[in-house]
Amino acid sequence: MAFFAKIVDGIVRDVIVADHDYIATQDGTWVETCRDTFGGKHYDPVTGQEDDGVAIRKNYAGLGYTYDPSLDAFYSPQPFASWVLDTETCLWQAPIPKPEGNYSWDEVAYQADTSNPKTAGWVQKPGIDDE
Repeated sequence: MAFFAKIVDGIVRDVIVADHDYIATQDGTWVETCRDTFGGKHYDPVTGQEDDGVAIRKNYAGLGYTYDPSLDAFYSPQPFASWVLDTETCLWQAPIPKPEGNYSWDEVAYQADTSNPKTAGWVQKPGIDDE
């Protein structure tokens, strides 16, 4: 058994567990995916640690993800207009590196920043001690 994503117009519309023989009888485009693949690396499902398993198509396919046949990869929808796709990992990257700590992205602050280069975007979230 394996995981397969049904692709319609480049978008993942369904993900199922099936054997290859069953998928061969189905209409449409089905592409194999691996739940233990993330960012182009394979992870042990028990420990969560990177292992020497085969990473399939950069990321596990999720509903609404894009399948790019030129990259042979799945990737999530773009989270913010300013973020760019890293084609090596097929993960979205913020235009400014995330600082250490509990931060979230603020696209409005990033777009409003007139400095060159832009420095606004990551906003520290209040911690338990800050309430």
